[in-house]
Amino acid sequence: MPTFHARGGDIYFEQRGARADPRVLLIHGLGCQLVQWPDSLVNGVANAGFCVVMLDNRDAGLSHESPAEPPAIDAIVAAANGDSALAPAYALADMAQDAVDLLDHLGQAGAHVVGLSMGGMIAQHMAISHAERAFSLTSIMSSTGNPDLPRRDEALMAFLQPLGAGDTDAAIEAQTRAFQAIGSEHYDSAEVGFARFSRRAVERSFRPAGLMRQLGAIVADGDRRERLAAVRAPTLVIHGVDDPLVPVEAGRDTAAAIDGAGIVEIDRMGHDLPEPEVPRVVEAIVEHARSVELLR
Repeated sequence: MPTFHARGGDIYFEQRGARADPRVLLIHGLGCQLVQWPDSLVNGVANAGFCVVMLDNRDAGLSHESPAEPPAIDAIVAAANGDSALAPAYALADMAQDAVDLLDHLGQAGAHVVGLSMGGMIAQHMAISHAERAFSLTSIMSSTGNPDLPRRDEALMAFLQPLGAGDTDAAIEAQTRAFQAIGSEHYDSAEVGFARFSRRAVERSFRPAGLMRQLGAIVADGDRRERLAAVRAPTLVIHGVDDPLVPVEAGRDTAAAIDGAGIVEIDRMGHDLPEPEVPRVVEAIVEHARSVELLR
């Protein structure tokens, strides 16, 4: 089993593509596992001449589980509203260090870093604190942590539904509904989006407490705009115009925070990677990485 011991604990990872090709590191979102990346995206990037590296973030999938007590949802909401402070079990910066440790384990000087949602925040931390390891940054449906951005608390609560699920079948059904709630009305996520991976993910690993600890790390991280202003990695932002969880304004804010960043807005896409839109996402990732390769 491809697991290595990072300084924070064991991390599970997989690679796809020729090992001699430049690395593209994929970092998934809140509570998600590497099996929830669409094969069409992974293979599309690999077939374009890159070796794709994927990992299960700590507290998800087959990576290590934190022993810390997860924060309660009311504590997270209070912290998000600025009413109280939250002491997370770990920080997004620690999760970024896990990714850097993975590159060290693989003997790689760096990678084109692609992060989705929470993974985008982790990728941002790599570009902030490990600049030499991030050849480029692609931030997908993510945010800067700007407290003035529009919030969609009702969509977040819908996404957290699986936490109360009982047996495996109930958890699969709840997770499917959760991904459908944060997708867009234009695509059925159970047919073409993240929701179609619910059974595979839940049967592989179901960690509600880990998701809450990850959410605590997100809320505690605060506003990254000042730190992002110092990022020099060539940056691309990709965001769905119809995202009900992290509104497109957050993507625009991310692009505005990083000097020279480009942005691709995708109509009809929510907080999901629906199969009909994957080719455009792959094209954007590949073009961005290739443009940086030409500069190196």
